[in-house]
Amino acid sequence: MKVINLKSELIPILKKERSAGKKIGLVPTMGALHGGHLSLVKASSIEADFTVCSIFVNPTQFNNQEDLLKYPNTFDEDIRKLKMAGCDIVYAPPHEDLYENESKRITEFSFGEFEQILEGKYRPAHFAGVALVVSKLFNIVTPDLTCFGQKDLQQYYLIRQLIKDLSYNIEIRCVPTVREEDGLAMSSRNLRIPHELRPLAATFYQCLITGKEMLKNGESISSAKRKVKEIFSESAELKLDYFEMIDTGNFKIIDQIKNENETSLCIAGYLNNIRLIDNVNYN
Repeated sequence: MKVINLKSELIPILKKERSAGKKIGLVPTMGALHGGHLSLVKASSIEADFTVCSIFVNPTQFNNQEDLLKYPNTFDEDIRKLKMAGCDIVYAPPHEDLYENESKRITEFSFGEFEQILEGKYRPAHFAGVALVVSKLFNIVTPDLTCFGQKDLQQYYLIRQLIKDLSYNIEIRCVPTVREEDGLAMSSRNLRIPHELRPLAATFYQCLITGKEMLKNGESISSAKRKVKEIFSESAELKLDYFEMIDTGNFKIIDQIKNENETSLCIAGYLNNIRLIDNVNYN
């Protein structure tokens, strides 16, 4: 496995691999890798002949600068994990390699109503930053395949739509969420959870399961929302941003299930000052 910092070095290598008929996979990350990230690399390695994993903490997707400053840096450990997972190249660019003309950039992404719900509502400009950096990575790597995690379901939907809208010739895969034993979705933010608050982190997943069971028992989404709010109100360390039912066909909030195979429950909020998100499929 090679670690490359500059796109000028990466592009010729990928051109050579592609000319040999190899299928290229891309897994974009911001580092602080965990089992969820590694599952993306492994999924790419199954379908692609050559997998690139990027490590870049993208400043344009952070609406909270404190989050950016506190984002964990575990680069050496990340490299060790990627070697074990079967990654072929790590692209770890400095800021200027991706944002070389940032002061002159006029291109902006806008996603209309999509930016007014769930993460779009609570993290202004977040998805514009995600779309910008992923587009840059797509243009540099020109992958045949890319893998994103289900945990960030709205992000997956956004990138899937971006690929369609901009006519990228890229297949996209949604890889199931990897969880801790108590159900907590693996996340880089989990590294910031104090030991004494760790049991409370499982509340997010437990609320999703509770809501799902209520719906399957014939109760309404309104009843499930009230229950989740009650659970969160029991701890001063927890704050709920949203608990919603989503039609994953068009990623709109719904109050009635139209297609059980295209329905998910999504949750987000804070444990102390650490923001956590999660979701589960209805089926």
